[in-house]
Parts: sequence; C-alpha cells; structure tokens
Amino acid sequence: MIMNEKLLAAEKSIEFIRNGMTVGLGTGSTVYFLVSKLAELIKQGLNLKCVSTSKQTTKLAKGLGIEITDINLVDKIHLTIDGADEVDPNLNGIKGGGGALLFEKVTAAASEKVIWIIDSSKYVKLLGKFPLPVEVIPFGSNHLFKRFFEAGYNPAVRKIGKENYLTDSGNEIIDLQINKIQDSVKLENEIKLIPGVVEVGLFNNIADTVIIGRENSTEILNRI
Repeated sequence: MIMNEKLLAAEKSIEFIRNGMTVGLGTGSTVYFLVSKLAELIKQGLNLKCVSTSKQTTKLAKGLGIEITDINLVDKIHLTIDGADEVDPNLNGIKGGGGALLFEKVTAAASEKVIWIIDSSKYVKLLGKFPLPVEVIPFGSNHLFKRFFEAGYNPAVRKIGKENYLTDSGNEIIDLQINKIQDSVKLENEIKLIPGVVEVGLFNNIADTVIIGRENSTEILNRI
C-alpha cells in the first residue's frame, strides 16, 4: 500500500514538469519512483537539465541514463521535487532521514518552486514523532550531543554499523527524538544558532506544493 502511494505521488508530480526545465531531484524512496519515470520520459525525448541533492540520487540517475549537472553551473532551478519524512497541515516538514538535509535545503532555496511527494503516513497533525536530524561538524560533536541531552531532546548519534554516519559533506548527524514540536520555526532558529550545527532537518515555509498518495488516488495541497 505505502509503495503504491509513493508511486502515485511521484507520477502525479511529473505533471508539473515542462520541457526545457532545470529540475532538482531530491533523495529517498519516493524520489526513486520519480527518477525512474523521468528516465523513461527523457529517453522518449523530454529535454531536462537535472541537479541532484545527494550522491545516492546522482548514482541512481546516472545509472538510468539521466545526466546530472553541477548546481553551480545552472542559472536557476525551475522546480525541485523531493520527499519528506513528515509534513504538517502548514506544509512544514521534517527531512533528512536519508542524510541529505543540507544539500536538499540548499537546492530548495535556489528553486522557484518546491514540490514534496509523500505517502499518506507522512502527513501528520504535529511534527516530531519522526526523529529530527541535525547535521553537525565532527569537531566538538560530543559537546553538542551533551547539550541536546540536557535540553531533553533525547539525542542519538546516527550510525552505520559501529561507525558514525557521515553525510556527503563529511559531517555527522545527531537525531533528536522530540515527539511533539509545538513551534517548528522557533526550534529551527534555536538549533541553528548553536556553534557546530551545520543544518537542521526542519524545513519551514519551503514546500509550495505537497502531493500525497492516498490508496488509489492523490491529494494536492498548496501553500496559502
């Protein structure tokens, strides 16, 4: 059911893509369906310039025959399509479960329009049940962990096996289990002001449109 909803949302987002666009490709399981479909359309003649938010997406896209352009070499990004780990009714979200939050936020900020594609389980009344990723530099990260612990954020250093997970920028991620985030804008600002924090996975006032896969249909929500 969830995989079908992801596929439905991804396919619906294709309708927003126009020939000649520069498109930002997000990261994650839902975006996988988008990239796969785009590869088919490009082979059929769709002309796009694509930028990627992660090494993972770049590898996938290139493997399917999609050329990826360096983000610094494009004048503008017309549209970025990405997934999300949680989205609330205000279209604010938590992202970074795949570890690409920094590149995702940079790409989104450079885009004229941002669309998130999600399955219905990702749409929530209140953000926070999904662990909030915070990307931090390795230097002094133990002290950041202690600060988050003392703040009651229940931090956990993201691992791959016994080793600390490293982002594409070589940074670490500390996941915060907050459960209920009452003011996501305030929390984002507070965390980003802490020295050593590179980025936080709260994406406030970024998505213009959210496409939700729901069983056999889709629901489209637009920022007011």
